[in-house]
Amino acid sequence: MRVVISIGGSLLTKELAYEHFSRYADVIKELAKRHDIVVVCGGGKTAREFRDIAKNASREERDFIGIMATHMNAATLASVIGKDAYLIKWKPLKDALKELKKMFGKKIIVAGGYDVGTSTDYDAAIFAKIIEADLVINATNVDGVYSDDPKKNPNAEKFDNLTHEKFMKIIGKLEQTPGEYRLFDLKGAKLLKEIKAKLVIIDGSNTEEIIEAVKGFHKGTTIE
Repeated sequence: MRVVISIGGSLLTKELAYEHFSRYADVIKELAKRHDIVVVCGGGKTAREFRDIAKNASREERDFIGIMATHMNAATLASVIGKDAYLIKWKPLKDALKELKKMFGKKIIVAGGYDVGTSTDYDAAIFAKIIEADLVINATNVDGVYSDDPKKNPNAEKFDNLTHEKFMKIIGKLEQTPGEYRLFDLKGAKLLKEIKAKLVIIDGSNTEEIIEAVKGFHKGTTIE
């Protein structure tokens, strides 16, 4: 299978320790024995904190700061994966896609964010389009998609399966500015619908869920 794994920055930076990054590196290397893997790293809390410090900067400048945080996470993860990883360093997205085409299938591709004004969700979606991915996994800090915020509404319904249309209707109600995507970027979701790619949203704090998502036995939500 051709798999894109989007790992939320909040997962990667929850514990700033080699052992924490190695949990994800080990799972990715295990999957790469049988599948072609692309990993896109988010910025998470680190990106938001640096963006907040630069509160007097322009929106574009603050977006760029957030992007750099994704690359710090990506470079760290790639270094822990080791020789099997290929890091696509920051550059305009169009150039990153050329590099992806050149190196895909040869190494585990590790990437961050690229153009300002878009999210790593969108980058994961466009990478999926380029490699004709069979599956996109969004590893985040929630265990799936709900009808409402489960932290605020204890009666919120969790979905095991959704259509792309229903998913976009749910996330369309959420904040859609870089650094504030509450579940998934609407622009990225639209692209996944366009290319008919399966998306799985899981609680990535349990790294085994990433493996289970590839097998199809995860506890999250499948969108297709």
